[in-house]
Amino acid sequence: MDARATKNASVEKLADGWRLGIGAGDASSYRDAQLDDYSGLRRSRFPHRPSTALRTEFSLSLVARTSTSSAAGTWGFGLWNDPFGLSLGLGGNPFRFPALPNAAWFFYASPQNYLSFKSGQSQRIVPANGFMAQTFRAPKFHPLLIPAGLALPFSRVATRNLLGRVIDEDSSALSVDTTQWHRYRLEWSPQGVTWDVDEVRVFESAVSPHPPLGVIIWIDNQYAAFTPEGKISGGVLGSGEEWLEVEEIVRSEK
Repeated sequence: MDARATKNASVEKLADGWRLGIGAGDASSYRDAQLDDYSGLRRSRFPHRPSTALRTEFSLSLVARTSTSSAAGTWGFGLWNDPFGLSLGLGGNPFRFPALPNAAWFFYASPQNYLSFKSGQSQRIVPANGFMAQTFRAPKFHPLLIPAGLALPFSRVATRNLLGRVIDEDSSALSVDTTQWHRYRLEWSPQGVTWDVDEVRVFESAVSPHPPLGVIIWIDNQYAAFTPEGKISGGVLGSGEEWLEVEEIVRSEK
Protein backbone atom coordinates (compact mmCIF):
# COMPACT_ATOMS: atom_id res chain seq x y z
CA MET A 1 0.00 0.00 0.00
CA ASP A 2 1.26 3.45 -0.90
CA ALA A 3 0.85 6.37 1.54
CA ARG A 4 -0.07 9.85 0.30
CA ALA A 5 -0.98 13.05 2.13
CA THR A 6 -1.58 16.69 1.28
CA LYS A 7 -0.23 19.63 3.24
CA ASN A 8 -1.53 19.64 6.85
CA ALA A 9 -2.34 15.93 6.65
CA SER A 10 -0.28 12.86 7.46
CA VAL A 11 -0.05 9.08 7.20
CA GLU A 12 1.82 7.70 10.20
CA LYS A 13 3.05 4.11 10.46
CA LEU A 14 2.16 2.60 13.83
CA ALA A 15 3.37 -0.61 15.43
CA ASP A 16 0.33 -2.57 14.23
CA GLY A 17 -1.10 -0.39 11.48
CA TRP A 18 -1.53 3.18 10.30
CA ARG A 19 -2.94 6.49 11.49
CA LEU A 20 -4.32 8.73 8.75
CA GLY A 21 -4.85 12.27 10.02
CA ILE A 22 -5.90 15.71 8.87
CA GLY A 23 -4.87 18.77 10.82
CA ALA A 24 -7.18 21.43 12.19
CA GLY A 25 -7.92 24.22 9.75
CA ASP A 26 -10.47 26.42 8.04
CA ALA A 27 -12.23 25.88 4.72
CA SER A 28 -9.46 27.43 2.63
CA SER A 29 -7.51 24.25 1.82
CA TYR A 30 -8.04 20.59 0.98
CA ARG A 31 -6.63 18.09 3.47
CA ASP A 32 -6.39 14.40 2.60
CA ALA A 33 -4.51 11.38 3.96
CA GLN A 34 -4.80 8.03 2.22
CA LEU A 35 -3.42 4.57 1.55
CA ASP A 36 -4.00 2.96 -1.84
CA ASP A 37 -2.67 0.25 -4.14
CA TYR A 38 -3.17 1.94 -7.53
CA SER A 39 -0.84 4.95 -7.34
CA GLY A 40 0.88 5.54 -10.67
CA LEU A 41 -1.41 3.18 -12.60
CA ARG A 42 -3.78 3.96 -15.41
CA ARG A 43 -7.40 3.25 -14.51
CA SER A 44 -7.43 0.28 -16.92
CA ARG A 45 -4.51 -1.24 -14.96
CA PHE A 46 -6.05 -1.03 -11.49
CA PRO A 47 -5.19 -4.31 -9.74
CA HIS A 48 -8.47 -5.98 -8.72
CA ARG A 49 -10.88 -7.69 -11.12
CA PRO A 50 -12.91 -10.69 -9.91
CA SER A 51 -14.04 -13.00 -12.69
CA THR A 52 -17.23 -14.96 -13.34
CA ALA A 53 -15.38 -17.31 -15.67
CA LEU A 54 -12.65 -18.03 -13.12
CA ARG A 55 -15.08 -17.88 -10.16
CA THR A 56 -12.84 -15.46 -8.30
CA GLU A 57 -13.71 -12.82 -5.71
CA PHE A 58 -11.83 -10.13 -3.82
CA SER A 59 -12.05 -9.41 -0.10
CA LEU A 60 -10.74 -6.60 2.09
CA SER A 61 -10.74 -6.84 5.87
CA LEU A 62 -9.31 -4.56 8.53
CA VAL A 63 -9.81 -3.27 12.05
CA ALA A 64 -10.53 0.46 12.36
CA ARG A 65 -11.60 3.31 14.59
CA THR A 66 -12.03 7.08 14.15
CA SER A 67 -11.38 10.08 16.38
CA THR A 68 -15.00 11.25 16.04
CA SER A 69 -18.33 9.93 14.81
CA SER A 70 -19.16 13.30 13.20
CA ALA A 71 -16.12 14.13 11.09
CA ALA A 72 -16.06 16.99 8.60
CA GLY A 73 -15.78 15.70 5.04
CA THR A 74 -15.50 12.00 4.21
CA TRP A 75 -13.57 8.91 5.20
CA GLY A 76 -13.77 5.20 4.50
CA PHE A 77 -12.16 2.09 3.06
CA GLY A 78 -12.93 -0.18 0.16
CA LEU A 79 -12.63 -0.25 -3.62
CA TRP A 80 -13.15 2.34 -6.36
CA ASN A 81 -12.05 3.43 -9.83
CA ASP A 82 -10.90 6.90 -8.70
CA PRO A 83 -13.62 8.43 -10.90
CA PHE A 84 -13.17 12.07 -9.96
CA GLY A 85 -9.40 12.31 -10.25
CA LEU A 86 -8.10 14.45 -13.09
CA SER A 87 -4.53 13.74 -14.12
CA LEU A 88 -2.96 15.16 -17.25
CA GLY A 89 0.12 12.97 -17.04
CA LEU A 90 2.07 15.52 -15.01
CA GLY A 91 4.48 14.68 -12.20
CA GLY A 92 4.82 11.09 -13.34
CA ASN A 93 1.11 10.38 -12.92
CA PRO A 94 -0.75 8.54 -15.68
CA PHE A 95 -3.21 10.34 -17.93
CA ARG A 96 -6.61 9.83 -16.29
CA PHE A 97 -9.85 11.66 -17.10
CA PRO A 98 -12.87 11.76 -14.73
CA ALA A 99 -15.26 8.81 -15.17
CA LEU A 100 -18.57 7.54 -13.88
CA PRO A 101 -18.24 5.90 -10.44
CA ASN A 102 -17.63 2.23 -9.77
CA ALA A 103 -17.08 1.54 -6.08
CA ALA A 104 -17.84 -0.75 -3.14
CA TRP A 105 -16.88 0.45 0.32
CA PHE A 106 -17.60 1.37 3.90
CA PHE A 107 -18.17 5.09 3.51
CA TYR A 108 -18.80 8.06 5.80
CA ALA A 109 -19.98 11.44 4.49
CA SER A 110 -20.77 14.48 6.63
CA PRO A 111 -24.24 16.10 6.40
CA GLN A 112 -23.06 18.65 3.82
CA ASN A 113 -22.69 15.77 1.34
CA TYR A 114 -25.46 14.33 -0.83
CA LEU A 115 -23.96 11.36 -2.64
CA SER A 116 -26.86 9.46 -4.14
CA PHE A 117 -28.68 9.69 -7.45
CA LYS A 118 -31.54 7.45 -6.33
CA SER A 119 -33.00 9.13 -3.23
CA GLY A 120 -36.56 10.24 -3.93
CA GLN A 121 -36.65 8.44 -7.29
CA SER A 122 -37.22 4.83 -6.32
CA GLN A 123 -39.39 2.89 -3.92
CA ARG A 124 -36.43 2.15 -1.69
CA ILE A 125 -34.79 5.34 -0.42
CA VAL A 126 -31.04 4.99 0.03
CA PRO A 127 -28.86 7.16 2.30
CA ALA A 128 -26.99 10.08 0.79
CA ASN A 129 -24.70 10.78 3.77
CA GLY A 130 -23.77 9.36 7.17
CA PHE A 131 -21.96 6.04 7.70
CA MET A 132 -23.03 3.42 5.18
CA ALA A 133 -22.23 0.37 3.12
CA GLN A 134 -22.37 1.58 -0.47
CA THR A 135 -21.84 0.34 -4.02
CA PHE A 136 -21.94 1.98 -7.45
CA ARG A 137 -21.97 0.37 -10.89
CA ALA A 138 -21.69 2.50 -14.02
CA PRO A 139 -20.64 1.97 -17.63
CA LYS A 140 -17.78 3.72 -19.33
CA PHE A 141 -20.33 5.26 -21.67
CA HIS A 142 -24.12 5.22 -22.01
CA PRO A 143 -26.30 6.92 -24.67
CA LEU A 144 -28.19 8.79 -21.92
CA LEU A 145 -24.99 10.65 -21.03
CA ILE A 146 -25.42 12.77 -24.16
CA PRO A 147 -28.84 14.19 -23.18
CA ALA A 148 -27.64 14.45 -19.57
CA GLY A 149 -24.80 16.71 -20.66
CA LEU A 150 -27.06 18.76 -22.91
CA ALA A 151 -29.69 19.16 -20.18
CA LEU A 152 -27.31 20.38 -17.44
CA PRO A 153 -27.35 24.09 -18.44
CA PHE A 154 -31.15 24.07 -18.55
CA SER A 155 -32.33 21.60 -15.90
CA ARG A 156 -30.14 20.13 -13.22
CA VAL A 157 -33.06 17.99 -12.01
CA ALA A 158 -33.40 16.42 -15.45
CA THR A 159 -29.64 15.82 -15.58
CA ARG A 160 -29.70 14.19 -12.16
CA ASN A 161 -32.63 11.95 -13.13
CA LEU A 162 -30.81 10.83 -16.28
CA LEU A 163 -27.64 10.08 -14.31
CA GLY A 164 -29.78 8.07 -11.88
CA ARG A 165 -30.83 5.88 -14.79
CA VAL A 166 -27.22 5.38 -15.93
CA ILE A 167 -25.59 4.83 -12.53
CA ASP A 168 -26.84 1.80 -10.60
CA GLU A 169 -26.32 2.09 -6.85
CA ASP A 170 -27.25 0.47 -3.58
CA SER A 171 -26.47 1.35 0.02
CA SER A 172 -27.57 0.94 3.60
CA ALA A 173 -27.06 3.13 6.66
CA LEU A 174 -24.97 1.49 9.39
CA SER A 175 -25.46 1.97 13.13
CA VAL A 176 -21.87 1.58 14.33
CA ASP A 177 -19.92 3.56 16.92
CA THR A 178 -16.93 4.20 14.69
CA THR A 179 -14.86 5.65 17.55
CA GLN A 180 -14.52 2.09 18.92
CA TRP A 181 -12.47 -0.67 17.32
CA HIS A 182 -14.48 -2.85 14.94
CA ARG A 183 -13.53 -5.46 12.39
CA TYR A 184 -14.82 -4.66 8.90
CA ARG A 185 -14.92 -7.02 5.94
CA LEU A 186 -16.02 -6.47 2.34
CA GLU A 187 -16.31 -9.20 -0.30
CA TRP A 188 -16.72 -8.36 -3.99
CA SER A 189 -17.57 -10.79 -6.75
CA PRO A 190 -19.23 -10.42 -10.17
CA GLN A 191 -22.47 -11.51 -8.50
CA GLY A 192 -22.50 -8.77 -5.85
CA VAL A 193 -20.98 -7.33 -2.70
CA THR A 194 -21.31 -8.18 1.01
CA TRP A 195 -20.36 -6.12 4.07
CA ASP A 196 -19.65 -7.56 7.56
CA VAL A 197 -18.98 -5.75 10.84
CA ASP A 198 -17.52 -7.84 13.69
CA GLU A 199 -18.28 -10.99 11.65
CA VAL A 200 -21.97 -10.12 11.34
CA ARG A 201 -23.48 -9.53 7.88
CA VAL A 202 -24.81 -5.96 7.81
CA PHE A 203 -25.65 -5.59 4.11
CA GLU A 204 -25.49 -7.40 0.81
CA SER A 205 -26.25 -6.22 -2.70
CA ALA A 206 -26.42 -7.62 -6.21
CA VAL A 207 -25.01 -4.32 -7.54
CA SER A 208 -21.44 -5.28 -8.39
CA PRO A 209 -19.13 -2.51 -9.66
CA HIS A 210 -17.34 -2.90 -12.98
CA PRO A 211 -13.68 -3.87 -12.63
CA PRO A 212 -10.88 -3.06 -12.44
CA LEU A 213 -10.80 -1.29 -9.07
CA GLY A 214 -8.18 -0.27 -6.53
CA VAL A 215 -8.16 -0.32 -2.74
CA ILE A 216 -8.39 3.04 -0.96
CA ILE A 217 -8.35 3.95 2.74
CA TRP A 218 -8.70 7.68 3.41
CA ILE A 219 -9.89 10.65 5.44
CA ASP A 220 -10.39 14.18 4.07
CA ASN A 221 -12.31 17.43 4.60
CA GLN A 222 -14.10 17.46 1.24
CA TYR A 223 -17.82 17.48 0.46
CA ALA A 224 -19.94 17.14 -2.68
CA ALA A 225 -23.70 17.28 -3.19
CA PHE A 226 -26.18 16.92 -6.05
CA THR A 227 -29.59 17.05 -4.40
CA PRO A 228 -32.95 15.87 -5.79
CA GLU A 229 -33.86 19.56 -6.19
CA GLY A 230 -30.93 19.97 -8.58
CA LYS A 231 -28.63 21.92 -6.26
CA ILE A 232 -24.95 21.23 -6.95
CA SER A 233 -22.34 22.16 -4.36
CA GLY A 234 -18.92 21.06 -3.29
CA GLY A 235 -15.71 22.17 -1.66
CA VAL A 236 -13.82 21.77 1.58
CA LEU A 237 -14.90 22.19 5.18
CA GLY A 238 -13.26 23.64 8.26
CA SER A 239 -12.38 20.90 10.72
CA GLY A 240 -10.63 20.08 13.91
CA GLU A 241 -7.79 17.58 14.06
CA GLU A 242 -9.30 14.25 12.96
CA TRP A 243 -7.91 10.79 12.31
CA LEU A 244 -8.68 7.27 11.13
CA GLU A 245 -6.65 4.36 12.52
CA VAL A 246 -6.50 1.00 10.74
CA GLU A 247 -4.86 -2.28 11.65
CA GLU A 248 -4.67 -5.85 10.33
CA ILE A 249 -5.28 -4.91 6.69
CA VAL A 250 -5.77 -8.07 4.61
CA ARG A 251 -6.42 -8.10 0.86
CA SER A 252 -7.31 -11.47 -0.60
CA GLU A 253 -8.27 -12.83 -4.01
CA LYS A 254 -9.54 -16.36 -4.36
